[in-house]
Amino acid sequence: MEPERLEGGNDAGAIRMGTTVRRPTRVWTPAVHDLLRHLDGKCFAGAPRVLGFDAEGREILTYIEGDAVGNRTVWPAWARSEDALVQAGQWLRAYHAAVADFVPRPGALWRTGETWSPGLIIAHNDASPFNAAWRDGHLAGFFDWDFAGPASVESDVGWTAVGWVPLSAWRVAAAEGFPEPADRPRRLRMFLEAYGWRGDPRVLVAVVQERMRVRAEEIRRRGALDEALYGRLLRGGVADDMELAVRELDELSF
Repeated sequence: MEPERLEGGNDAGAIRMGTTVRRPTRVWTPAVHDLLRHLDGKCFAGAPRVLGFDAEGREILTYIEGDAVGNRTVWPAWARSEDALVQAGQWLRAYHAAVADFVPRPGALWRTGETWSPGLIIAHNDASPFNAAWRDGHLAGFFDWDFAGPASVESDVGWTAVGWVPLSAWRVAAAEGFPEPADRPRRLRMFLEAYGWRGDPRVLVAVVQERMRVRAEEIRRRGALDEALYGRLLRGGVADDMELAVRELDELSF
């Protein structure tokens, strides 16, 4: 069985071996495994299952078969389609239902650094097209759960919409192949309807803007310390793009 390095991701290091994926473990791996085992117990099919560890100490997860965005600059048509947008909203609703009663073990460590408290859920926090698998016209699920961690439902719904609507900076969305930004309010409503959100879309947009501000500041602060991931994000202009998106969202009527 020949290992295959998987494309995409900011951290790299994911290897496919047959029907499994091998990835380096981190301090947050035990917490993520608890979450994935909870989902497995709920028969939630849209996430990988934990199979243990290999002889090199890497985690072993099931491989979610399907097409992925990978390293493509212009996203494949499915990732920009209304069908995928709707299915992403439906997947998120099902995930939130499955995770609603999950209580992390005391002292659980998450990559986000947040601490769980009643009223929060453990969000995927990165359920974007970059981490989606598409198979036979259906969203098969999401991989790369490293950024899972405590968040409000509103925050997870809004942050997931960033990638699928999209709510990113126009120049970023244009490079990925999306049409004019004037269509974003309609696509956001479509996503929220698929999820079953009954609140004011403007509330979610404000949540997204605040999260982008915080994320941009974190990238600048940690990137200046030359932390590997954050240094790459800073040099790639991600903080600039998020700050631009905050301003551009103010120009649209949601």
